[in-house]
Amino acid sequence: MTRYAMTVDQKLCVTCNACVIACKNENQVPEGAARCWTVQVEKGSFPLLSLETRSERCNHCENAPCVTACPTGASHYEDGGIVVVNPDKCVGCKACIVACPYEVRYMHPEGYVDKCTFCIHRVREGLAPACVTVCPTKALKFGDLDDPRSEVHQELQTRQHKVLKPEEDTRPRLFFLT
Repeated sequence: MTRYAMTVDQKLCVTCNACVIACKNENQVPEGAARCWTVQVEKGSFPLLSLETRSERCNHCENAPCVTACPTGASHYEDGGIVVVNPDKCVGCKACIVACPYEVRYMHPEGYVDKCTFCIHRVREGLAPACVTVCPTKALKFGDLDDPRSEVHQELQTRQHKVLKPEEDTRPRLFFLT
């Protein structure tokens, strides 16, 4: 069984926002909304400061509270464990928005909740998500966690990594390589 995941190499990400623009174009994300974004987080205090850069999006959790919270089944798992929202089933109650500890969902102007889908329409065609395809530094990788040939699998075996908010026990599939 396939378990899709993404890695973000924090040593390579320069927060150029190519991923953000590619996502907006690929998925017709409305103005003022975002399915992915970049952040810079300062750590430490002067003179021992560091800057952490990240490309963030839905974590496609194995234990997704948004899926559990959805009263209509609009938020659900698709092939490979990708978490998606069916706009036809979504009633716009925002229960999934409240349930998500990563704050990665938004209300689409047409009245349904939207978020990153790892470009599932591309993945089904054997293509990588748009953000991965355009990343100029190759900081983003996408693949099967359980396939030893997958770059994602290999990076997680050989590199130090972390997830956001591990205390939430959501088992996210968005990994940040440190």
